[in-house]
Amino acid sequence: MFQRSSGLLCHITSLPGAHGIGDMGPESYRFVDFLAGANQHLWQVLPLGPAGGGDSPYDSRSSFAGNPLMISMNDLVDLDLLPAVEVPETTGFSTGRIQFRRVEQWKGRRLRLAFEAFRETSSSELNQEFAAFLDRSVDWLHDYALYQAISEKYGGKAWYRWPDDLRSREKDAMHRAHRDLADEVLFHQFEQYLFDRQWHQLKRYANQRDVMIMGDIPIYVALDSADVWANQDQFLLEADGQPSVQAGVPPDLFAADGQLWGNPVYDWSKMEADGFSWWTQRLQRVLDLTDIVRIDHFRGFAAGWQVPRGERTARNGEWVEGPGYRFFEAIAGSIGTLPIIVEDLGVITPDVEALRDGLGYPGMKVLQFAFGDDADNPYLPHNAVANSMVYTGTHDNDTTLGWYRSITRQERDHVRRYLNVEGSEIHVDFIRTAWASVSVLACAPVQDVLGLGTDARMNVPGKAKGNWGWRLDSIASLDPHQAFLQDITNLYGRNRSPVEG
Repeated sequence: MFQRSSGLLCHITSLPGAHGIGDMGPESYRFVDFLAGANQHLWQVLPLGPAGGGDSPYDSRSSFAGNPLMISMNDLVDLDLLPAVEVPETTGFSTGRIQFRRVEQWKGRRLRLAFEAFRETSSSELNQEFAAFLDRSVDWLHDYALYQAISEKYGGKAWYRWPDDLRSREKDAMHRAHRDLADEVLFHQFEQYLFDRQWHQLKRYANQRDVMIMGDIPIYVALDSADVWANQDQFLLEADGQPSVQAGVPPDLFAADGQLWGNPVYDWSKMEADGFSWWTQRLQRVLDLTDIVRIDHFRGFAAGWQVPRGERTARNGEWVEGPGYRFFEAIAGSIGTLPIIVEDLGVITPDVEALRDGLGYPGMKVLQFAFGDDADNPYLPHNAVANSMVYTGTHDNDTTLGWYRSITRQERDHVRRYLNVEGSEIHVDFIRTAWASVSVLACAPVQDVLGLGTDARMNVPGKAKGNWGWRLDSIASLDPHQAFLQDITNLYGRNRSPVEG
């Protein structure tokens, strides 16, 4: 399915712009233009849903909804839903880091104003578009909007702390909530309409310029989410809404206690009994929004580490078999061929490799993981396989320059000898090495294109606060690197769409 291609990783929120956070406004179109001009045919983004704890896109309040903070205010002016005075070119926001709480207040007020204007509009086109969006989103939109409205009514409390009748979704309680909160429900539906409208316009623009968008789908979902509240029978929960077992990973060389994520675990037997219908809807939604999907923590489909309720670390868990081939065969039977990349990093056992290879999905190779060991390290380029996607680093890694500065003298010596470079522009060397590799797809974060240090890191796994806030200063800062990307893309035969046809 995949053919030799390359691209860049940059989440929407990391784009520049005057309104405190990257969004689907003019700068996102300029970024597409840069990619097309640099012969890059792949744009990788992180999960698009409303961010949850720690502002993480991997802890979203919905697997189906879009993040309202990504909605462009400029577009609302063009639609006559906001007066231009509400969207000044200069707002006083920091350009280098996202101030999430300030952005929420600033954009939240303007989205409310736009909603009131929409309710009074005579535009038949907008009203027809909104009605059509409601119709095609019926499987998830009402539950999400009602979840948001109830959460706001109870001061942001998690759904498992709501009154019992709402927590358990009793029919009469749900009817009352919908009646009493009708305006709030409609507002959240309107926000999602705006997100969907703007996103599909941006995606069409990218596709017309032969740039495909690669999305990201975490295997697990947040406990406090519309997903779990609306589908409690699909998860291993107790009567109070708490998980009977939690997801995580066991102890390893990097975490003596393992990692206890706290996500609820799927009841795979119940999901299989109805043909994995919730997962089918979830993947259909992601494939509606993107062209290619990266599945995070793919190993969970072979077996997942489950930790009993009450444990404070992940030590006392156990591996529990996942649905494996049956899952992907059922999904493919409903959707068709799946353009999937799998995250297979960490300690990967033979059963996970067999599942990945049996399905034919490319795994991931990260150059930052390649050095410091012997010649058998699976991330070294000479050990790569063609059916893989190579990265200089990912959103969970330090920037390549920051990483290089932090490693030992012996590790730096290994890098220089292996690549036959002196190391003064290690980010350039890594990008060239990735593009030259046999891996069918190659990708680098924009931070590595710019040669930025640790201050530009996107995420530090295990760190609860302070992540996800990095932003690109300007699209123009990338322009001096366009010729380099053009050259190596042509030189190493990557100037084509990542998916055939």
